[in-house]
Amino acid sequence: MPISLKIYSYNKCGTCRKAIAWLNKNNIEYELIDIIVNPPTKKEITFAIKQLGSTKYLLNTSGKSYRSIGANVIKSMSQVELINLLNADSKLIKRPFAIKNSGDTLVGFDENKWNDSLLS
Repeated sequence: MPISLKIYSYNKCGTCRKAIAWLNKNNIEYELIDIIVNPPTKKEITFAIKQLGSTKYLLNTSGKSYRSIGANVIKSMSQVELINLLNADSKLIKRPFAIKNSGDTLVGFDENKWNDSLLS
């Protein structure tokens, strides 16, 4: 039975394109969502932070949005403030942001992790 995923992606993101190509190659069913037009919900972001153990794994630290705000400002935010910011400016979220039917989250594309999570 194929695993269904919600993939929040950005069409100009090379890592997103690699992840989508990998999903297609492995015949994994997914729903592609433009992360800029339809960002993950605050509930999805909150769950991802709990699952990943820290907001640092969810942040796109190489993006323009992150650099324009500044690491020190972001580090000084409460978790609620950061969740609101991530929801408001989804370019701050590391991509792709994938959610399995089980609710488990994959952030970024690491082929080994995706193999373990989706093909095992």
